[in-house]
Amino acid sequence: MDNYQLEDVFKLSGVPEVTFVEPVEFSRLLVALRTKGRGVVIEGPSGIGKTSAVTKALARLEPQLTKSTLRLSARRRDDRELIAELPNIESAGVVVIDDFHRLDQTTRLAIADHLKVLADEEREDTKIVVIGINRAGESLLSFAPDLSGRIEVIKFEVNPDDRVKQLIDKGSLALNVEFPVASDIIQAADGSFNIAQMLCHDACLTAGVTETSIEHQVVNASYELVRERVLDRLAGTFYKRAEVFAKGKKLRREGRAPYLQILRWLSLSDEWTIDLDREMSKHPTLRGSVSQVVEKGHLENLLDEQADLLGDLLHYDADARVLAVEDPKFFYFIKNLAWNRFAERIGYFDVSFSTRYDFALSFAGSDRDIAELLFNALSELEHGVFYDKEEQARILAENVEEYLAPIYKSEASFVVAILGPDYPKRIWTKFESEQFKKRFGEKAVIPIWFTGQDYGAFDISRDVGGETVDRSQLLEPQVTHIAERLAAKLTAHRLAGSSSTA
Repeated sequence: MDNYQLEDVFKLSGVPEVTFVEPVEFSRLLVALRTKGRGVVIEGPSGIGKTSAVTKALARLEPQLTKSTLRLSARRRDDRELIAELPNIESAGVVVIDDFHRLDQTTRLAIADHLKVLADEEREDTKIVVIGINRAGESLLSFAPDLSGRIEVIKFEVNPDDRVKQLIDKGSLALNVEFPVASDIIQAADGSFNIAQMLCHDACLTAGVTETSIEHQVVNASYELVRERVLDRLAGTFYKRAEVFAKGKKLRREGRAPYLQILRWLSLSDEWTIDLDREMSKHPTLRGSVSQVVEKGHLENLLDEQADLLGDLLHYDADARVLAVEDPKFFYFIKNLAWNRFAERIGYFDVSFSTRYDFALSFAGSDRDIAELLFNALSELEHGVFYDKEEQARILAENVEEYLAPIYKSEASFVVAILGPDYPKRIWTKFESEQFKKRFGEKAVIPIWFTGQDYGAFDISRDVGGETVDRSQLLEPQVTHIAERLAAKLTAHRLAGSSSTA
């Protein structure tokens, strides 16, 4: 029996030798690699074995290829410069471009054009293999639609359980051990060879197995113990970085925690990738706050500003609004986070919401300038705000009264009524006020009055506390202060609600 070291069997990084398992698409990859001139695009989630499969396939075709292959990564600056020069290099041989999705648009376009030339000329002296996360192929075809049919796009799906089992079986044989918790590890791996390697590695360490056992040994470590050991270790690497993302550009304790919600959605994804537009439609109570950080570019800016901490963990395609995990260990970490405890430790008051919106604005068209300023100010504070201008696309083809009525009746924690001179004259403001008038008794309506206006027709609004705007003064600072006081009111409301249910 050969003697192996644990770190060479269940590898935490690099291409595995002992425990390499061919992915489902391996045969297709072999054929694509030996087809003259044909570019190859490998796409799929991180950690499922794309790079390992390419390395092994090249070695299978011609062992010396693994030594002569030029391996480049878009993560390295020097490599990015060389990738940009590839179209000008004759007889480049086999070139593997990893992390293709991280290249700038100009370089991706140049590579797309070069792939077309190589295919048309059936060149034997240059073979380009592109590796990227989901949609790498779509990215290339979006730049050069006529590439379709000239490149082979191979999508590596999440590995099926039987392939993960093969990995564990190979490692068990090499170390002369068996894992009673193999089924738990297979389930927890979620199709990732990388995660399976990590869990088996830690299971062996927990049982004191560091090399091939002379006598057959049962690794009697419970999955729960292995998971806790792994998570404790990963917390040192990832907890602070997850916290930085979840706080966003500035912690808004009373807000709807849009960045934390995005990270939680990502932890629940099947392929470690989420389409934010699709997620927002699935979570209407969070759509307003999340859409603000997405549409205003705050999410993209955060990842750019925190590139040192988050750059190797997450990749965001701002055009497609797709966010992906790049490190499978980070995915395992967030998947197993105690989210409520995590949110409390960061400092959020509450991350579960009983209403669709925090505030619903009711106003006449002549006061839209006030409403717009207030919507922007509250959105910057990461609150969910109903503002008709932001809902126009969703209202299309709907019965407008049926759509609006529940928002003012119950789907907003507070209704903010901007009571300008035209408010009692408009049909829609009359309709809206009919829906929320009973909520004065619930202390859920906050009026905004205007200096110098007679409110004889709105006596009911004068019975509660409200805000005042003076149109003869600068509006923006006034509305900003109002937004801050509204946020403080919402904070008190949430704290009272959480203490009453404690």
